[in-house]
Amino acid sequence: MSYLLRLVVPDRPGILGAVATALGAAGVDIVSVDVLERGNGVAVDDIVIDLPPDRLPDGLITAAQAVEGVEVESLRPFSGPLDTHRELELLEALARAGERSPEPSLAIKLLAAELPRVFTSGWAAVLQGDGGSCEVLAASDAAPSFDGMTLPWLPLEGARLLPSEDGWLPERWREMAIEMMATPFGSPRTAVVIGRSGGPAFRRSELLRLVHLTGIAATVAHLPPA
Repeated sequence: MSYLLRLVVPDRPGILGAVATALGAAGVDIVSVDVLERGNGVAVDDIVIDLPPDRLPDGLITAAQAVEGVEVESLRPFSGPLDTHRELELLEALARAGERSPEPSLAIKLLAAELPRVFTSGWAAVLQGDGGSCEVLAASDAAPSFDGMTLPWLPLEGARLLPSEDGWLPERWREMAIEMMATPFGSPRTAVVIGRSGGPAFRRSELLRLVHLTGIAATVAHLPPA
């Protein structure tokens, strides 16, 4: 089974190698590593790990924290697919979708389907609304139902984090600790939303990455056919 391990580590040479050695000694395979943030002497890393059936997840925490200065921020099951160069592959796929169909709907569906892969998140959705109930333009597998919901943050003038304790969230969503982030897509009335249950909370660096990626994606999706 795969897990997403988020670590806060000292920002010094060799630290990731030490963590990899400790995890390898615990019998796990590292599938991917994403450096989310660096600053003030620390780095935040997301590590996707394959855990053998005979190993307990708690062993991941023990192994990682055996390295001096390493803190485990969160550990959660991860079932999404992984690829290298995920952002570039998504943009290339959007460009090909634009060549096949001049309508942006195909690109929007592709964006919602592929963003969870890029951000190692649980799901993504593209929503449209203007103060009333929203419309779901596209959603990935595992996305919760937004149908008929009134979202107080739509229209969306700028990107924002949507923490699991926000008052507008249904009680069930708060119980599931659904963390989200959102950014406008083409106009304030349309938003791309990415979420995951049980944390970890999205960081501002992830939000900035989403802003840049969706900005490029919106341009690519509306390019005229070649």
